[in-house]
Amino acid sequence: MQIDSVELKTCAVRASQYPEEGLPEFLLVGRSNVGKSSFINTLINRKNFAHTSSKPGKTQTLNFYLVNNRFYFVDVPGYGYAAVSHERQRKFGVMIEEYLKSRESLKCVFLLIDYRHKPTEDDCLMYDFLKYYNLKIKVVATKYDKVSKNNREKQNKLIKDTLKLPSDEEFIPFSTVSKKGRDEVYQVIEDLL
Repeated sequence: MQIDSVELKTCAVRASQYPEEGLPEFLLVGRSNVGKSSFINTLINRKNFAHTSSKPGKTQTLNFYLVNNRFYFVDVPGYGYAAVSHERQRKFGVMIEEYLKSRESLKCVFLLIDYRHKPTEDDCLMYDFLKYYNLKIKVVATKYDKVSKNNREKQNKLIKDTLKLPSDEEFIPFSTVSKKGRDEVYQVIEDLL
């Protein structure tokens, strides 16, 4: 996939602010600090287009990135970050649920988890939540390069078992350093466009 153009089209907090042209959308969800901004930047071949922050919990709106005038990446606030108040977390939840319930142009959800660790309770809840809505989900395990080759088999099993992934469903190991997994993500997108 050749990425020719990207623009941050809109930052929304409610359905009336979503883009209206009906282009396919790919939602990106994950814990705060899982590397969503780096994931976006790797996919679109830009260094700092989506702002990465040393302070988790920075994204507070649904950010619609128009790619090649063909589809959107929709980046949502990360979950599971303690420094964000319960009230704000609740608002994020309502905002994301409103999007999931109302969005016919949503083609797939990329659920980002940290390859270095066992998926958290929040990761499992999010996976089950997305399945409840019968959405197409692709799990992407970021920071793949940070785990030694010797430990990867064990880590693969841990992730599949913890999330209870169906036996025919593989997750995508992803690295912003080596670009591993980028072509697989492109393929998922191409297949759905």
